[in-house]
Amino acid sequence: MSAIPTSRRQGPESRGIAFTSGCSAQRWWPQSVGRHFIQMKRRPQMALIHTVSIALLKKLGLHCRFQSTGRPTAPLGSRILSDPSRVFEHNMWDHMQWTPEQEALARQKAEENSSVKVSIEDQVKYDKDACSYWNEFYRAHQNKFFKDRRWLFTEFPELLPRKTHECYEVVLEPEKTSILCSPVCSQMQTKLDSVSKTYAEQAVETVEKAESVQRTRRTNDDMNMEHKRQDWKWTDRQKNQGDFPGFDFTYKIFEVGCGAGNSVFPILSKIRDSSTFLYCCDFSTHAVHLVTCHPLYNASQCHAFVQDMSDEATSTYPFPDGSIDVILLVFVLSSIHPERMQMVINRLSKLLKPGGMILFRDYGRYDLSQLRLKKGRCLFGNFYVRGDGTCVYFFTNEEIASIFISAGLKEVQNVMDRRLQVNRKKKVAMHRVWVQCKYQKPFTKDLH
Repeated sequence: MSAIPTSRRQGPESRGIAFTSGCSAQRWWPQSVGRHFIQMKRRPQMALIHTVSIALLKKLGLHCRFQSTGRPTAPLGSRILSDPSRVFEHNMWDHMQWTPEQEALARQKAEENSSVKVSIEDQVKYDKDACSYWNEFYRAHQNKFFKDRRWLFTEFPELLPRKTHECYEVVLEPEKTSILCSPVCSQMQTKLDSVSKTYAEQAVETVEKAESVQRTRRTNDDMNMEHKRQDWKWTDRQKNQGDFPGFDFTYKIFEVGCGAGNSVFPILSKIRDSSTFLYCCDFSTHAVHLVTCHPLYNASQCHAFVQDMSDEATSTYPFPDGSIDVILLVFVLSSIHPERMQMVINRLSKLLKPGGMILFRDYGRYDLSQLRLKKGRCLFGNFYVRGDGTCVYFFTNEEIASIFISAGLKEVQNVMDRRLQVNRKKKVAMHRVWVQCKYQKPFTKDLH
């Protein structure tokens, strides 16, 4: 009689054996087993390439990070969906390329859900009472709605002082930043993908790229010295302006729109016992209360305060202009009325030191959250109100570039991050679109 296992996890078919009638056994080989043997044959080659690369990089005194998961640490990710049949093998796929048909369908859907506009009276109400709606949001959800942003230091290594993040080898002023900002990590990924090359070719390629990275480091060192020279000048000026929170710290981060602290506490855990100070603000008093009452809040290294960035009359800060090294602006500008966005960025640019940078991430045009909105939620253009009364705008790269460059900042990175988010349990794939940018305040030769 036949014996058919009831559990796939415990049954013999998981070991490549299937039972048939008459108790006879037949060997069957799934396609994945063949791939497994091919990978086993490649492993010695990969190990040798890995060993040679590490040895050469160490000899040249370069830094490189490796990850045991097989997914290199690189900005915007490096998991590419090359075989659509494998879509449900992971929760997220990076660098998705939309077809013209997908782009047209997304545009059509956005036009449909924006065809019915919110009344003028309600538009005024949502704008006037924006703070109240966000207070209600944080009262309802507390600090449980958003996850902590552990990805910040991969996407934005500039958050940390240069000595801390130098392994990323980020050039501060390239003409255009590649999707993979880390030359070393990109270099390693190229080696792993080109297993068909001989060991000698790999070694030569490694040396050439390592030398290129070393030249890049020399450029960075020159820029670091310029940045330190500017820091000394600004420190002298600050001493004449009196003390302020974090005055005696050498590196200062300012997060705008901190919410319940989903960026604050990952940053605090990284900068603990260092010379870095973190400022954070939100125009929701309840959100700031959640931050200051959190057990990980450290008032000796962090200062949280209430601030409405869109109100020009109250745009005063607990620190002087030109004192901030990095401003973090993550999913915040989209909640501000489009007519006031330029004013907000203009004001933030004044807070930066020369060479300081704004790190930006927000919703991109035709993101899933835009296409899901129902008719009657559009305020105007691509500015919408959600069901809870909070507002959101969906950007293009060109819009962001126009706002930041008009504020006198130099573009370092401006990319549209398209990803495929997967719910493997429900077998649903969702297209997410975000804009990620880095804009730098130009160095000045003489500060007056």
